[in-house]
Amino acid sequence: MTQSQAIALEQDIEKARRVLGQRNLVFVGLMGAGKSVIGRLVAQMLEIPFVDSDHEIERVSRMTIPELFEAYGEPEFRALEARVIKRLLRTGPRVLSTGGGAFMNDTTRAMVLANGLSVWLKADLDVLWARVSKRDSRPLLKTANPRQTLSDLLDQRYPVYAKADVTVQSRDDDKEIIAAETVIALARLDSGQETVPKL
Repeated sequence: MTQSQAIALEQDIEKARRVLGQRNLVFVGLMGAGKSVIGRLVAQMLEIPFVDSDHEIERVSRMTIPELFEAYGEPEFRALEARVIKRLLRTGPRVLSTGGGAFMNDTTRAMVLANGLSVWLKADLDVLWARVSKRDSRPLLKTANPRQTLSDLLDQRYPVYAKADVTVQSRDDDKEIIAAETVIALARLDSGQETVPKL
């Protein structure tokens, strides 16, 4: 990054802070999109706390996400998730990373859109599959054809994720670049611009 780019990014960080105000910046998107990794970096750049809703759910329930799915099923898990996210949205500013299904819940999505600023990390199927296939901890992918399941989720969820305030393309690039593009996207809201230039 050149000195002029660094100065411009600092200005964008200030604008992004102004746009966010006391709200939470909520990352949404499919599993493997990088919500926690990018969210943590953006929180560092904006100098505000970061929290992962899945980790918070595991903390309050004293169970892992796969254990919760197995014990109570997805509907009960979503109800718990909605309660946790509602509580987290009450105070800010902070960066909040959510599970892939959180924004699909009508109640949760309405709370996020009303009380936060949402960022959809959008990724292609090949990028997502390369990331999620390395770990066997995704309850929704415990199927006969997990790649097809992921593709089906993408088809179902992308029209809903598109309701987020900002969309940033997640791809195989340095995570610092994606984080910077997220901050730039937020800064553009300060001047009413919608498009996000790629770095």
